[in-house]
Amino acid sequence: MRNLFFLFVVFSFVSCKQKTTNKESGSEMKVIPKSYEAEIIDVHTHFQKDRNYFNDFMENRKMKTILVDVAKHNPTDSTQVERSWDDYVALAEKHPDLFWLCSSLMGVGIDSPDFAQNEIERLKKEIAQGAKMVKVWKNFGMVTKDNSGKYIQIDDQRLQPIWNFLKEQNIPVMAHIAEPVQAWRPLNPNSPHFGYYSEHPEYHAYNFPKIPSYETIIAARDNWIANNPDLQILCAHVGSMSHDVAMVAQRLDSFPNMKVELAARFGDLATQDSKKVRTFFEKYQDRILFGTDFGNNGDQNNLSAEELAAEQEELAANYDRLHAYLSTSDSVLIRGQANVGLSLPKEVLQKIYATNIKNFLNLK
Repeated sequence: MRNLFFLFVVFSFVSCKQKTTNKESGSEMKVIPKSYEAEIIDVHTHFQKDRNYFNDFMENRKMKTILVDVAKHNPTDSTQVERSWDDYVALAEKHPDLFWLCSSLMGVGIDSPDFAQNEIERLKKEIAQGAKMVKVWKNFGMVTKDNSGKYIQIDDQRLQPIWNFLKEQNIPVMAHIAEPVQAWRPLNPNSPHFGYYSEHPEYHAYNFPKIPSYETIIAARDNWIANNPDLQILCAHVGSMSHDVAMVAQRLDSFPNMKVELAARFGDLATQDSKKVRTFFEKYQDRILFGTDFGNNGDQNNLSAEELAAEQEELAANYDRLHAYLSTSDSVLIRGQANVGLSLPKEVLQKIYATNIKNFLNLK
């Protein structure tokens, strides 16, 4: 049963309302030593609740993370937005040496003439609270519609005042636009995304013909980046092009203001020839950032001591697995995808793990 959870991408420990998730997993890998030589900044996490083990866990890995807020539709009222911002702020305030913050933006209410200004005022407050970035999610293009019933794409001109404001503030955007191309394909048990779309069929676009095509959403994303050359953009999840590093390379060559991060797409990378992927990492070593999408969303008081210890062990194993893929040539299994690691040089690893993120977000 334990390995089944690994193959289905997500690991869960459930006690009352508790759920903790890691979106990159596998089995039967050589576990590396727990102490890393390199400083690590995980640019994409969702740790909503505190853990007693956080200090020791992160100190042991010389690690800090960015807590990324996600704005979603309320499941019972699509005109309302759900966020976890307050949880992230509380955690960052408690552990200022471990966490930074990323805010979020949604298109709900975009038809209102005051939409852009209201969002700017909110973002001003959240930047003052410590937000280093603003995240836009796959709601753009796939979920949120305007009053005419049209899906709101990320290059919608009604959003432009917000991008102008973020340029002035020197605040980058983390852009999770579109899903992996497999979302527009039939459910495939061999896909690294089989587990996710099995558990989240609402994002399996293949079943919803009215959702715009993958190509349409990616084109809108590219148009947005091209139209905002002074806006620094971090394309989350390898830019939703993780199935083909050549496709990513083409965008990096076209858009100097674009970078990518790796969260929850190591399985896609592992489906490709490791030599090809290593060459991609080496060529674009200054524009790739390390991220995981790991997180939790429940209070530790709802966990027994054994469950909390198991959660910590599982989180460590998942970080170790990704580190093994990046730093060794060992056999690895990530999201059911078997391959060998990239064995990246230490100087490249240091850039991906920390230097690029520090430079991108002006972190100290």
